[in-house]
Amino acid sequence: MDFRLPPESVELAEAVREYLAGTHGSDVLRRLDAGGNRDLRIWQGLVEMGLTGLLVPESHGGLGMRLLGGALIARECGRACLAEPLVDTALVAVPWLIARGETGDLAAIAAGEKLVALPHTINPWVADGEGAELASVDPLRNLVAAPEGAGDDPLLLDLGALTSAAQLVGLSEAMLDQAVAYAQVREQFGHAIGGFQAIKHKLADVAVALEFVRPVLWRAAQAMDDGLASAPLHVSHAKYAATDAAYLAAESAIQIHGAMGYTYEVDLHFWMKRTWALSGAWGDRNFHYRRIEDAALGGAHPLGPQHTFA
Repeated sequence: MDFRLPPESVELAEAVREYLAGTHGSDVLRRLDAGGNRDLRIWQGLVEMGLTGLLVPESHGGLGMRLLGGALIARECGRACLAEPLVDTALVAVPWLIARGETGDLAAIAAGEKLVALPHTINPWVADGEGAELASVDPLRNLVAAPEGAGDDPLLLDLGALTSAAQLVGLSEAMLDQAVAYAQVREQFGHAIGGFQAIKHKLADVAVALEFVRPVLWRAAQAMDDGLASAPLHVSHAKYAATDAAYLAAESAIQIHGAMGYTYEVDLHFWMKRTWALSGAWGDRNFHYRRIEDAALGGAHPLGPQHTFA
């Protein structure tokens, strides 16, 4: 049995990381936060890499990859705090449409010509069914209306929770990197704070949390790919653990930066607000804890019959 991640998926994720590092930096986030327009060249680059068609079957012009590969890409979107609707469209809507047998829009989605986002009704930071936008803690997060009845589908919840967990892992990794870099240059008592034992422990705690959550995330994606009846439980474990790791990363990073709440002094606040938004999206920690607890007690699953991919 091979426990390695698919090499082609890893290579694509590394290419995405390199592309976003060169095109979607803090300058982009600051411009958007100030009310600027999207740079459509960034979206076109994602399209040219085939990311909008990542999970679209080859017969419809896509790459035909699986959710495990999609989770790797969602992680990179989180790492870059990507302010483009790639995850919503390509990694949530596409597999949901395929499972429903609705393939008419897949070619247009793969070509980057159509955006489809399907937020779940329990997400407090999405647009309602009438299309009216709701307030978000993260103003750079795209908010759109869900089609009628879409929010009641448990498969949609699992897709949203899985990709949110993957983004939270990427966000945590980015915040840890920022904290480590700043700890090397910020000085107290004439020494870089990165050399202090307390700071080392704080950074190590975040690193350990991420070491735990990454295989949990990959397991959840593989379980969904395999159509396991236990997949929703694995997804809940991933969402719960990723949220905890991201909260720890955000708290540690802001303390190391010395901001203590004055987050606009550093670009870190973009990653922090995305963390808060995604932690409540597609079921918060309490929801997924109850889901895990219910499965452990052997009770009826709160979301009813499980779905598998067609």
